[in-house]
Amino acid sequence: MVENQIVARGIQDPLVIQAMTQVPRHLFVSEALVDSAYGDFPLPIGEGQTISQPFIIAEMTQSLCLNGSERVLEIGTGSGYQAAVLSRIVYKVYTIERNHTLYLQTRRLFDRMKYHNIVTRYSDGTQGWKAEGPYDAIMVTAGGNQIPAPLVDQLDMGGRLVMPVGGHHSQELIRLEKTKTGIKTTNLGGCRFVKLIGEHGWRE
Repeated sequence: MVENQIVARGIQDPLVIQAMTQVPRHLFVSEALVDSAYGDFPLPIGEGQTISQPFIIAEMTQSLCLNGSERVLEIGTGSGYQAAVLSRIVYKVYTIERNHTLYLQTRRLFDRMKYHNIVTRYSDGTQGWKAEGPYDAIMVTAGGNQIPAPLVDQLDMGGRLVMPVGGHHSQELIRLEKTKTGIKTTNLGGCRFVKLIGEHGWRE
């Protein structure tokens, strides 16, 4: 998977490549889908959510320009796979999930795998997690029509945020950087994610 879907398609960050060789993706899908776990496509994880394809996870992780010392906030824990990949790179991952079933499921999985630098929360991710901020990087794993203002506020100076932004069915992957002279954004290309639900996202 790493060689054919990630390195071959241009992912160069050695920390990202190493992390994705360390996290067993098949443990983050149902038993019925284990044989498809390493395919180049997203998979359903229940509750109307998906685990993203390996390449998009690598691309989003690389776009945060991580060096290993960061505190990262993830919005949308889902299967837990993206948080697990981040946890193999950074100092600490804070991840928020609004679906209680997925929250409990991934918390148990992180404990079983001894990923002790992942801190989970059951809450509305569009509000962020102000008490633990500011963050060096923020990743949003669902698409909204705009980047939630609380997340930008909780990003440290020099911090990076990546999020799919657009309509209900397709988005553009946007990388935001918070600088002393203002907010800088970069469009990384088209993508398709489930909807970001919450006070500062789409309504249910």
